[in-house]
Amino acid sequence: MNANLLRWLLQGEWRAHPVRAVVALAAIALGVALGYGIHLINSAAFNEFSAAARSLSGSADLQVRSQTANFDESRYPQLALLPQVAVASPVLEFDVPVEGQRSNLKIVGIDSFQAAAISPDLLGVPDKDRLFDGLMADSIFLSPAALQWLQLKNGDTLYLRSGTQAVKLRVAGTLLRARAGQRLAVMDIASAQWRFGKLGQLSRIDIKLVDGVNRSAFRQTLALQLGSGMIITEAADQEQRTANMSRAYRVNLNVLAMVALFTGAFLVFSTQALSVLRRRPQFALLRVLGVTRRQLLWQVLLEGTLLGLVGALAGLALGTLLASAALSAFGGDLGGGYFPGVQPALTFDPLAALAFFGGGTAVAMLGSLSPALEAAHAQVAPALKAGSEDLALSPLATPWPALIAILLGALLTQLPPVADLPLFGYLAIVLLLVGSIALMPRVAGSVFSALGRRWRGVITGLTLARLANAPNQASIALSGVLASFALMVAMAIMVASFRVSVDDWLQQLLSADLYVRMANGGDNSVLTPEEQLRIARTSGVARAEKTRFFSLQLDAARPAVTLIARSMNSEPAERVLPLVGESVAGLARPVWVSEAMVDLYGWRPRQQVMLPLAGKLQAFTVAGIWRDYARQSGSVQIRLSDYQELSDDLTINDMALWMARDSDTSAVRQRLQALPFAHALEFAEPGEIRAFSLKIFDRSFAVTYLLEGVAIIIGLFGIAATFSAQTLARAREFGMLRHVGVTRSQILMLLAGEGALLAAMAIVVGFVLGWCISLILVFIVNPQSFHWTMQLHMPWGLLSIVAAVLLVSAALTALVSGRLAESGSAVRAVREDW
Repeated sequence: MNANLLRWLLQGEWRAHPVRAVVALAAIALGVALGYGIHLINSAAFNEFSAAARSLSGSADLQVRSQTANFDESRYPQLALLPQVAVASPVLEFDVPVEGQRSNLKIVGIDSFQAAAISPDLLGVPDKDRLFDGLMADSIFLSPAALQWLQLKNGDTLYLRSGTQAVKLRVAGTLLRARAGQRLAVMDIASAQWRFGKLGQLSRIDIKLVDGVNRSAFRQTLALQLGSGMIITEAADQEQRTANMSRAYRVNLNVLAMVALFTGAFLVFSTQALSVLRRRPQFALLRVLGVTRRQLLWQVLLEGTLLGLVGALAGLALGTLLASAALSAFGGDLGGGYFPGVQPALTFDPLAALAFFGGGTAVAMLGSLSPALEAAHAQVAPALKAGSEDLALSPLATPWPALIAILLGALLTQLPPVADLPLFGYLAIVLLLVGSIALMPRVAGSVFSALGRRWRGVITGLTLARLANAPNQASIALSGVLASFALMVAMAIMVASFRVSVDDWLQQLLSADLYVRMANGGDNSVLTPEEQLRIARTSGVARAEKTRFFSLQLDAARPAVTLIARSMNSEPAERVLPLVGESVAGLARPVWVSEAMVDLYGWRPRQQVMLPLAGKLQAFTVAGIWRDYARQSGSVQIRLSDYQELSDDLTINDMALWMARDSDTSAVRQRLQALPFAHALEFAEPGEIRAFSLKIFDRSFAVTYLLEGVAIIIGLFGIAATFSAQTLARAREFGMLRHVGVTRSQILMLLAGEGALLAAMAIVVGFVLGWCISLILVFIVNPQSFHWTMQLHMPWGLLSIVAAVLLVSAALTALVSGRLAESGSAVRAVREDW
């Protein structure tokens, strides 16, 4: 085809109908922008978090840790004297509360002489006249981010807490090599052990091997020498654990972002299909004048591809701006809590940009493929006449491909996850969407034909006759709207189900009248037996339950598991825990495990498991499975009496208090706040905890809410583009109706009725399809991604509002488009028909 003719055809189409092209282009751009922007944010946060972790471990070849938080420092000389070890650096890490702050400060205790050879980034820079401050018991070095956060400078006093006791330290200098945004403090390890009650304890030992030592072989030999209870890792293992923990969250965000791009594919399809139908006589004339089928095919494909190219480029630019704005406003954490304490910098990712650019272009090309094939293979003689448009779309009415896609999608829901990701679940959703939309011509024809036999009247009859006898064009109008509405319904049901399930879970767990805990938590935030006794004996308190929790590293390749030791006061587990199934009674040492432990570690009821406590592996029997929405990596719960018997640790972290009859909770709270150590405590009633937890939930799902809104907006724009295109393409039909006596107002009523009926069908089918997709999200995608189950909840209020807006928008759009189409002369419209 001549280049001038090609350019003329492209420019003529886009000048005549710029709105449709802009809507399709915007859908592609928005999908690419959301996907690329979220990828940039997550990549920047993960890379910065990994760099911060590497700065702590330095150039260590291996790291020796305990399965519990700390271990006895007697292990250190055993490792330091091995001939294969060049340098062994002891490290003590813990979080402490800061007076006047709601967040904890991470403290790293080091031996400066050993750390200099492995992790020099941890060495503080003292003042020139106090070069030995790094060895002083009252000295601490803060990173620039910590200094800025605490508004301190060299020489100032920093007030920390160890339990309920205050610890006063002097800021001796700064950590010049700390990462941006990394709130970190470093002090001498002996001083840290003494000042924070951790004498004789270490968190890890960093090892640098002698040159020539085989790292893998030495790691295996050392593991045998150290025995059970110890874990040997490499620096890369920490990155892998973080990647494993956050991977499902990052992938799910990217999949949700692709909803806009997926919907954009249907909008491109509807735009191109309606454009081809309107121009069938023009294409047929071109064929008569010598244009080949191949040239027509490439002409239509080029139109869609250019939309994809421009949309993808605009999407990359918009995605970069969105990522930059989000990082400036919220940092690298989009609500998931996986990358705390980092300040990532945005960097251009050429491979990702190429992938999203190619994805946006490919989506537009795929959306144009079917219309291009129809334009190329249409018979010339029928195409020169009007009235054959719906026959050209007759292949769309074939139900078998759609039914096969739906059946295949249903089968894929039964397959297990791949690398802990619900890939088959995502594919099932795509197949269910495509199959349902492809089935719409058959469904639309049947439904509108049945309605036409029941309803009478001129306008009603014309409306239903049009929809019943041109179901393929109706299905094109429905495709983009149905896709966006169904996905919006599915996401709304999934988020509402999760929120209601979390609320119910909190109500069962928060059965006490008042909760007391150490402010800010942290490794050192424990209550001594004497402090516990004073709280429990406060006037007005009838009963007190205690909780002790800490982390266990059961698998070096996975994130740590939380152990919760709780006093249950001989109550049945069913009344205390939100169990999934029944609890096994009569066990000597029962342990209740979360759903994540079942998926990640394969633990089952009545199975004997080993837990590392007090430096030894202790045998427990799984008594039941409980639902835990707070800890994705897994948790285990045991009786506090069993824990204290095995560990001799009588400290606790939290207390739950029940008031005596006729006691006022507020009055008891005031008495507790009068205790001498109350400044280190936090008090909360169940309602306060629920409100705060749900606020965190809503913040975590803010991106999901944003994507729901985007899906709705794209759907509304899709309605406008589709109905305006169909209305303008039917100018000849309206001219003929005017000649046989139909008035302008009746034609407008007809169009409004068509828009309302099509939108009503999209709403009904979208509800059903969205409900089916929500079942996959709730019962397959979420359990396989995050290892917890939930109950299904329908947000009828939100769905009803969106459906009403969609219905009114469709009718109004059709009405406005009808006014534009009817603004011309009826005679001229009829003369366009050959």
